[in-house]
Amino acid sequence: MSDFVSGFWDMYVRVIVLASILACGVFLWMQSKGAPAVAAGAEAEKMDHVWDETLQEYNNPLPLWWSYLFYITVVFALVYLALYPGLGSNPGMLGWTSHESQYGAEMKAADATYGPIFDKFAKMDIQAVAANPEAKQMGERLFLTYCAQCHGSDGKGAKGFPNLADADWLYGGTPEKIKESIAEGRMGVMPAWGPQLGAEGVKDVANYVRSLSGQQTDSVRAARGKDIFATNCVACHGPDGKGNQAIGAPNLTDNIWLYGSSEATVIETITKGRTNQMPVWKNFLGDSKVHLLAAYVYSLSPVKAEPAAAPAPAAAPAAAPAEAAPAAAK
Repeated sequence: MSDFVSGFWDMYVRVIVLASILACGVFLWMQSKGAPAVAAGAEAEKMDHVWDETLQEYNNPLPLWWSYLFYITVVFALVYLALYPGLGSNPGMLGWTSHESQYGAEMKAADATYGPIFDKFAKMDIQAVAANPEAKQMGERLFLTYCAQCHGSDGKGAKGFPNLADADWLYGGTPEKIKESIAEGRMGVMPAWGPQLGAEGVKDVANYVRSLSGQQTDSVRAARGKDIFATNCVACHGPDGKGNQAIGAPNLTDNIWLYGSSEATVIETITKGRTNQMPVWKNFLGDSKVHLLAAYVYSLSPVKAEPAAAPAPAAAPAAAPAEAAPAAAK
């Protein structure tokens, strides 16, 4: 309610809410007064409504206990609105808010309970955390909560979402690079080359790209595509097509494809480009949880990268052909 841009809507909400509650109370009072009292043993007033030949409607008053319950709800609603926010921008006499009063208190209680545990692992090296069974269990729960929607519960990804359980890393598989990817996020952009290369040019370079990983291609088109690749693609993917982890450009010489390796898919990637984003998690999770997550993701890969490793080895898998780095840690 704090987002109102004028006092009119604030007052509008207050009037509607109060009028609705008071109208319920008045209607209940009028109905209670309108129904005639029925003496003990006497028959209530009959109405002019009969169903199924013998089913007669009577004008019986509500039982007192039932009427009192309705009155109590009206009084409760008025007291609640006086104490808690609900009338437009009025904060209520208690000043309670869902964010500060409830969520804040719950977070403080959680920090008091779990904070020391997170702090203990935050002071440890990521490789040591990855080898700790308790830390791995905590990291797995974090992964299943925040990462499995894209990368799968087993970390093996899906079309457009990188596999985190193999030895291929677009931005690097060192503990530091994995933590950087999770904390800072990634934005992978493969430009659309269709307008510049034309349909035939795209098909030629697609055949060349597929030939780099040993797939069956049209040799004539692949030969023409080699020149196009050398002119337009080497800046990101390198003259040998093995990519560049510094910018997340994938290796095109292996058989790992983020979007698929068919000729049609490669043509689509080159023609339309790709844009993927890995969200920034540091602000939401905090450094301690990012540290645990990085350790867990690091533990998924069967081949551990050396801390000082730079470019990916020649056999390292990569993403889709001629596409920019996907929005993920790998």
